[in-house]
Amino acid sequence: MSTSPHLLLISGSTRSGSTNTSALRTIAADAPKGIRTTLYEGILDIPPFIPGDEPAPGAVEALRKQIDDADAVLFCTPEYAGMIPGSLKNLLEWTVGTGNLSDKPVAWINVAFDGRGEAAVATLRTVLGYVGASIVESVSGRITVLQKGIGADGLVADPATRERLTAVAIALAERVRK
Repeated sequence: MSTSPHLLLISGSTRSGSTNTSALRTIAADAPKGIRTTLYEGILDIPPFIPGDEPAPGAVEALRKQIDDADAVLFCTPEYAGMIPGSLKNLLEWTVGTGNLSDKPVAWINVAFDGRGEAAVATLRTVLGYVGASIVESVSGRITVLQKGIGADGLVADPATRERLTAVAIALAERVRK
């Protein structure tokens, strides 16, 4: 690891105006000096997972490289039909046999309103546990982001919420440094 921890930010949403993606964009925009971030933007390019499909498609190899290049991964995902979206589960399935997330520090934030999204968090924890990721629960948590709180630039507008999002990136980076 370099002296500047590199965080890969993965949104489980495929919706262009997603509050999940906006929260991660805000983290990338506000990351303090000494923390590098990459917002993963290829979720729609990942083909359906087919066990034993090798060589892996180019989009999957690019995903695996981004995971390998990161010191930690931060997820933010909506809940669809009582779990994480199929596109995110598909993305994670491509890492099962490769060990890309094995022992890698990961955290999650839930931006859903009014206690929603707990089933997505539970599913994400299950899948991350299965791939051997090192879930940093002390960094993970709820930071509500409402659609009306997203500015024209696609970033979270509220300064207090932005501070909380930045604090997550700082805490995850500190965990990596230890």
